Amino acid sequence: MAGAYPTRFASGARRGAALVACACAVCLSACTGPSAAADAADGPDSPFWVEPAGRAAKQVQTWLERGREEDAEAMRRIADRPTAVWMTGGDPREQVGEVTREAERAGRIPLLVAYNIPQRDCGQYSSGGVRDAAAYRSWVASAAAGIGGRKAWVVLEPDAIAQWASGCVPASAAGERLRLLSEAVRTFKRQPGTSVYIDAGNAGWISDQRLLAEALTKAGVAQADGFALNVSNFHTTPVTREYGDRLSARLGGAHYIIDTSRNGNGPLPPPASRPGPSPAPGPTALAADDSAGTGTGSGDEAWCNPPGRALGTPPTTATGDPLVDAFVWVKRPGESDGACRGAPPAGHWWAEYALGLAKTVPSVPAQTPPAQTPPAAPVSVPAPAVPAPAPAPAAHP
Repeated sequence: MAGAYPTRFASGARRGAALVACACAVCLSACTGPSAAADAADGPDSPFWVEPAGRAAKQVQTWLERGREEDAEAMRRIADRPTAVWMTGGDPREQVGEVTREAERAGRIPLLVAYNIPQRDCGQYSSGGVRDAAAYRSWVASAAAGIGGRKAWVVLEPDAIAQWASGCVPASAAGERLRLLSEAVRTFKRQPGTSVYIDAGNAGWISDQRLLAEALTKAGVAQADGFALNVSNFHTTPVTREYGDRLSARLGGAHYIIDTSRNGNGPLPPPASRPGPSPAPGPTALAADDSAGTGTGSGDEAWCNPPGRALGTPPTTATGDPLVDAFVWVKRPGESDGACRGAPPAGHWWAEYALGLAKTVPSVPAQTPPAQTPPAAPVSVPAPAVPAPAPAPAAHP
């Protein structure tokens, strides 16, 4: 579901022709000029690195050359923000090294995403990953070596824990997955400037936080800097904070970060509350309300390129919450969640969808606390008491 970009290492992502027209119409109906939208997104500075030649930046240049000045200006709301660089396959060492060196020269911290675990995404839009545990250990070691002694924040394996908790990981691989995550935490944390946050899904996915906390404990959250929420999803920051604070309490006060890249309007409303006729009951209608991100079936999932969404709070460490280390843009706005709603495959650039995000005025006020003290690297939380082992989840039917 997280929407990996299909090259050996790349800037990443998450999750018919008539649907394209419909989605664009809905997006544009809520749009205003870029200046109004920009005002809603202005916030404190960020310690994170901005990729100078990212896809949004290239789109700005293309549109300027074609005379689309207003659209180019709106696109700068994405191009000028720090977004994550996703590691999705192949040997990442060389390019991770390039990214971290460039960020170091700029005096900034790069945000990286490790997204290559075996049986990634349970066969959905971003399925893949390395073939086995040995290959994964080697891949993680290479990524860590690419970082070296430079500063970096790493979001570890979007969806991996939540999919384990939801039961879609085969029982034969469930225990191994948590061990691999724990080993990956230790490998990355051997690098002195690296902060690690284990992905923990989103506020609408796993309701059993006891099970989620047990999985995070086994995956090494006490050795990490915390966990990550809302990666590539749309839940509002207040909803995510309430969920995150409760999960943190189960983990001895663990810190966390929130992906705010596309949560300015929250998730797509359920079908009954949307304008126009409601879909008939059935698999498609149920999937259309699948804001939890479980992603069953029809391609109409609410987490997959939903129309009418907006950019959220720009990346910052000034969150106003001692438990929340940062608001970050893990998902790169404008990169497809998957081949749904007429979109290109997961991770591919979709300029018009990006423009809709950039122009739509957020309905949720940006979180802009007055003070900011950017940490070089968050301090790891004390190790919580280890709960009784959780039973291995059953294989997904």
